[in-house]
Parts: sequence; structure tokens; C-alpha cells
Amino acid sequence: MGLFGRGETMKLLLRRDQRSGLMGKVIFTLDVRAEISSEERARIDRYKLGKEILYARNTDVPQDEGWKGVGKLLIFHAMNLTISVNDLVSGKRVECKDILEMLAAENQIKDAAVNFGRILEAAAHFGGEEVILIGADESQQAA
Repeated sequence: MGLFGRGETMKLLLRRDQRSGLMGKVIFTLDVRAEISSEERARIDRYKLGKEILYARNTDVPQDEGWKGVGKLLIFHAMNLTISVNDLVSGKRVECKDILEMLAAENQIKDAAVNFGRILEAAAHFGGEEVILIGADESQQAA
């Protein structure tokens, strides 16, 4: 079984690590990457899903004017993080200031990956039909 419990082949790979920052402070890193099948890659390409954003951190754009606003905007872009479908497939590193932030990012990325898996599953059934057993117990559905 894959990530989605329906025989899907997508796998979400997560690697936690840490490193020392410039001032000796610990920076926590999370490397994320999805392994997908050729069929899933074809669905991503067919429906142009590669640029879809699955995760975003720091989405509140500063509104200050003048040089102060420019400075805040530069810092915002340096601190902002987004993960698109293409990023997930090719791999992306997330750097966090503490473990709690890293765990929160990890959980949000997992949720986004599961939701994306549902999108790929739905995309697989366009132009065909899907049979869903209603009222059957799970042992009958898995067969």
C-alpha cells in the first residue's frame, strides 16, 4: 500500500536533520520529496499541476511604503517558503528555527501530499468510471 491506502504508488520521503547557523544557533532542516509513478507523472503533466502550491509559509506580504517597505519585502521573500507539486517531486529543503516549526511544517506537508494524492486519484478516473461499494465492510472493499 502507498501513502493513500488505495494501492497508490506515491511515496512521501522525509528526512530530518540539523546544522549550525552563522551565530552557532541550531537550524533544523526537513528534506521532502515524493516518489511518483510514471502514470502519476503523466497526470501531473496532462492537467498542468506542476505549479500548484501545496504548502506556503509566511504568506502575509508586508504593506509598508518607502525604503522600510522595500527592506521588509526583501526579508519577506528571503523567509517565505512555498512548495509546489514540482518542488515535491524534485525535492525541497525546508529550514526551520526550531523543532516545533519543523514538526508543524512536516504535518502540513504530509496533509498537502495526501490531498494531492486524492487529486491524482480523481484525475485517474476522468473519461472512465469508478465503482465505490457502499455499505460493504472494508474487507470486501479491499478485495
